[in-house]
Amino acid sequence: MKKLINDPEDVVRESVQGFGHAHDDIVTVLEEPPFVIARKDAPVAGKVALVSGGGSGHEPLHGGFVGRGMLDAAVPGPVFTSPTPDPILAATKAVDSGAGVVHIVKNYTGDVLNFETAADLALAEGIEVETVLVDDDVAVKDSLYTAGRRGVAGTMLVEKIAGAAAERGDDLAAVAEIGRRVNANTRSMGLALAPCTVPHAGEPSFTLDETEVEIGIGIHGEPGRERIAIESADALTDRLLEPILEDLPIASGDDVLVLVNGMGGTPQSELYIVYRRVAEVLAERGISVTRKIVGNYVTSLEMQGASVTLLKLDAEMTELYDAPVHTAALRWGL
Repeated sequence: MKKLINDPEDVVRESVQGFGHAHDDIVTVLEEPPFVIARKDAPVAGKVALVSGGGSGHEPLHGGFVGRGMLDAAVPGPVFTSPTPDPILAATKAVDSGAGVVHIVKNYTGDVLNFETAADLALAEGIEVETVLVDDDVAVKDSLYTAGRRGVAGTMLVEKIAGAAAERGDDLAAVAEIGRRVNANTRSMGLALAPCTVPHAGEPSFTLDETEVEIGIGIHGEPGRERIAIESADALTDRLLEPILEDLPIASGDDVLVLVNGMGGTPQSELYIVYRRVAEVLAERGISVTRKIVGNYVTSLEMQGASVTLLKLDAEMTELYDAPVHTAALRWGL
């Protein structure tokens, strides 16, 4: 295993410290307990705050999306492991302005339980919390990490659009509602060409022959739907799109946002080949791609692979997606 690390036990702490130094114009990093907060003098009075988080190893999710128009705080856990309730509660208290806090939670058992506990503790201290659960993955219904569908790359879109709703001054119920509406209209599916290696484990999270591809993987390296012999990029992209289009209530004339997301080790050039095929298939079906984004946003360390996400858009979601954002990983409109 070759990695640019010091001690495997220090990976998350040192990485988050470096992130804070690199983006000290946008975020502040707190260490005891650890979380990342948008850099500002104090919470904006009357503004609903957004907090998300989860296991590290998926960068730029979540810390890279802290800033104006998106998250107010992110809580990093150990690699592929949920943060405990204490830092989630601390982050929630730090960003609350009195208007309430929305927790955006990927549907993994540890995340769900720990954010739920933190929300209960926050309520006991007088902070109202709404939870938006993200479960956009169509690959499998249940996995080693979760009951029900997993939360994957669609999490970024929930954070962006709900964050814009909070920025324009929507109340707690309205911000949570738009987040849930985005999730309900989002579907994702991914594949792996090669596994990743968790630093403290020191060995790949699963094994794949040079001629094999895992279809339907999760962002922790969980097994997917099937393991197949490698095919052309177009054929593999079709395998990702078909279950999405079967599951998402979408038809000719609808508008969609397309996210082609890299898993951490796939060149941008290959992601564009995947996007090219997605655009072709959707055009054949009369579906208009009105927004698109391609890159590494919700990763799995250095895993080679990609995922495709479709969000069925309406006018409000489009307006909120286009709203200004200034984070380490996303910035436009400013």
